[in-house]
Amino acid sequence: LERAGLAVDRAVADPNEKTVAEAQIAVAESKILTTEIAIIATNKLFELAGTRSTLAEHNLHRHWRNARTHTLHDPVRWKYAILGNYYLNDVNPPLHAWS
Repeated sequence: LERAGLAVDRAVADPNEKTVAEAQIAVAESKILTTEIAIIATNKLFELAGTRSTLAEHNLHRHWRNARTHTLHDPVRWKYAILGNYYLNDVNPPLHAWS
């Protein structure tokens, strides 16, 4: 995340094709990582807490639901496509607000 933040700072300070593409790639990599971590962490919560942790009275399902809502907002599958195209085909990410 820190690397992505620094890349964004560089792109804002000196917006050119190279710095913007590097920022987009760093952010895409961070998005993939944080999505995977969020899903694994919330799944582990139920695994470690046991069956009763799924009871509505504990309201633990909100963590999984919140993680899924945030991860689905900007689908990670798009990030994999952007990264693959960048690393395998040397194609910069498209200039869109969501990339």
